[in-house]
Amino acid sequence: MSIEIKVPELPESITEATLVNWHKSAGDYVNRDENLVDLETDKVVLEVPAPTSGVLKEIKIGDDATVTAGQVIAILEEGEAAAAVVPPGGVSAISPAPGAAAVNAGVQPLAPSVRRLVDEHHLNPIEIPASGRDGRLTKADVLTYLDRAEGSSQSPVAPSTPAPAGAREERRVAMSRIRTRIAERMIEAKATTAMLTSFNEIDLGAVIEIRKRYRDRFEKQHGVRIGFMSFFVQAAVKALKQYPIVNASVEGNEIVYHDYWDIGVAVSTERGLVVPVLRNADQMSFAQVERQIGEYANKARKGGLAIEDITGGTFTITNGGVFGSLFSTPIINPPQSAILGMHKIQERAMVVDGEVRVRPMMYIAITYDHRIVDGRDAVLFLVAVKEALEDPARLLIDL
Repeated sequence: MSIEIKVPELPESITEATLVNWHKSAGDYVNRDENLVDLETDKVVLEVPAPTSGVLKEIKIGDDATVTAGQVIAILEEGEAAAAVVPPGGVSAISPAPGAAAVNAGVQPLAPSVRRLVDEHHLNPIEIPASGRDGRLTKADVLTYLDRAEGSSQSPVAPSTPAPAGAREERRVAMSRIRTRIAERMIEAKATTAMLTSFNEIDLGAVIEIRKRYRDRFEKQHGVRIGFMSFFVQAAVKALKQYPIVNASVEGNEIVYHDYWDIGVAVSTERGLVVPVLRNADQMSFAQVERQIGEYANKARKGGLAIEDITGGTFTITNGGVFGSLFSTPIINPPQSAILGMHKIQERAMVVDGEVRVRPMMYIAITYDHRIVDGRDAVLFLVAVKEALEDPARLLIDL
C-alpha cells in the first residue's frame, strides 16, 4: 500500500518551512520512525520520520524547496514486499557484492542532494563508486570520492579556464530560515528597545578552586562535569530575585513581572544561535543545570530542539568567552528586558589587600531595556552576581 509522506503540522505562528536535506533516496528501504528528511523553520529544525517500514518509492519535493503543512513530499510503499519496487522512471541495476561498493551504471535516479553535489563539482556519476541499495549513489559516496580526489594528482573536476592572476571572486549563498529569523530578531531588538550596557568584572578564583577540588567527585556522582555556567545560572537567579524588574518584560504599555525564573542559555550551532530555556531554574541543582545544558547543546547541534525548548524564557545568559571574547555588548532577546554576557577568563594583575596579585578575571556585561530597567537596578544586579561568584558559599546558604 502506498502512503503519502506529508509535511507535519508546523509550530504556532510558522506558515512554511524549507526542505533542507533528504536522508534517503528514492528506492531506499526505510524502517519505521527512521528520519527521512529535515525541515528548517524560522526557529527549529524538524525531522519527518517514516510512519511505517517500507520503500521510499518517490520523492516529490527536492532539497531547498519551500513547503507548507500537509504538503505531500514523498510516497512510501509499505511492507517488506515493497523492496522490489523500482521508482517511476528508474531502471533496476546490478546489486553490488556484499560489503563492496558498485560502480554506478548511470541508470539509477539521483536524489536531489546528490544531483546538486555532482553538478556543483562537475562530476560524472558513472565514475563514482556507489554503495547505496541496488547500486544507488549516495551523498556520502560523492563526498568520499571528492576527499580522495583532493589527495591525488588527478582531479575529478572538469578542467576550467584558470582565473586571471589577481582575480577576486565572490560567492552568494541564500540565508537559511533560522539565520533570516535571527537577523529579523536582532533588528527588532534594536528598533523596539532602548538598549544600554553596563559592565563589571569578577575574580573567579573561588569558583575555579571549587571546581578543581570537587571536579572528579562531582562527575563520578552526577555523571556530568561541573562547568562555569551552572554557577552563573545560580548567581543570576539569586540576583533576579533581588531585582525582579530585570526578570520582567514589556507588553504594550504594561510591565509583566515574572514570579518564576526561566533562564535562556545561548548555544551556538552550525545553523546559527539558539537559546534553549532552563525551566524553573531556581529549583535546579548545579548537576541538573549542567545536565540540562548538555542535553540542549547536543539536541541543538543535531537540529533536534523542539519549539517548546526555545520559547518563553524570562532572562538570557550568553557566553562569548568560549570563543575568546574579552568584551562585548550582548543584544537583548525580546520580549525579555535584559541579557547577561560572560566573557573570557584572563589572568590580570589586580590589587588585593594592598598587594598586586595575579587573579583570574572575567568581564561581565548586562544589556538592559532602559524603558523599564533603571541604571541603578542594572548595576546592582551585576554587583549581586559578582558578589555571589566571588564568594560562592553565598549561593549555598542563600546570603
